[in-house]
Amino acid sequence: MKHIKKLSDYAVATGVGVLLAAGLSGCQQKSEESQQSSEIKKGAFVIIEETAPGKYKIKDEFPSDETRIVLKQLDGTEKVLTQEEMALLMKEEDAKIENGTSNLTKPKEEQVASQGMSLGETILASAAGAMVGAWIGNKLFGNQNYQNNRQAGYKSPSTYSKSANSFNKNANSAKSTPKGKSGFFGGGKSTSSSSSSFGG
Repeated sequence: MKHIKKLSDYAVATGVGVLLAAGLSGCQQKSEESQQSSEIKKGAFVIIEETAPGKYKIKDEFPSDETRIVLKQLDGTEKVLTQEEMALLMKEEDAKIENGTSNLTKPKEEQVASQGMSLGETILASAAGAMVGAWIGNKLFGNQNYQNNRQAGYKSPSTYSKSANSFNKNANSAKSTPKGKSGFFGGGKSTSSSSSSFGG
């Protein structure tokens, strides 16, 4: 009898074990699926509009799987900037930041009222700046003038707010992923810095 009891106990234990294993793998599968469906966007889609010859403003931007910048020119044509074009613009901006001639790092009172910034400055003011100009980030991240001037790169305050909200939501969903970078030029900062590094 003892033998049979042990066998039945074993059967019950393994039956529960199988059920638990099945339940756990089901949960794991569900969490993987939900993770895929709420995939953290690691890039930015930015639409930049030429407002005057050589002057630009951010018309719209939102989180995207890859970073892409669409330029709407004064003549009505549109073009997508290539990696080479972006790299060249970032190199020019880096030189301007180094020699103190960038509108991004000048105090507001020194800035002449204008219809926009240069294309490179506008890219660095946008969410895409954190991706294409990440290596310049350390020079800008702690710069208060940059934080103040970024908003001027947007077509309107509502465009800036809409963008800030969409990127902060994206950063918040990265809280569970420890490797997720947050904010602009955030590097290894914690996700809580995302709203402050956006300037909002």
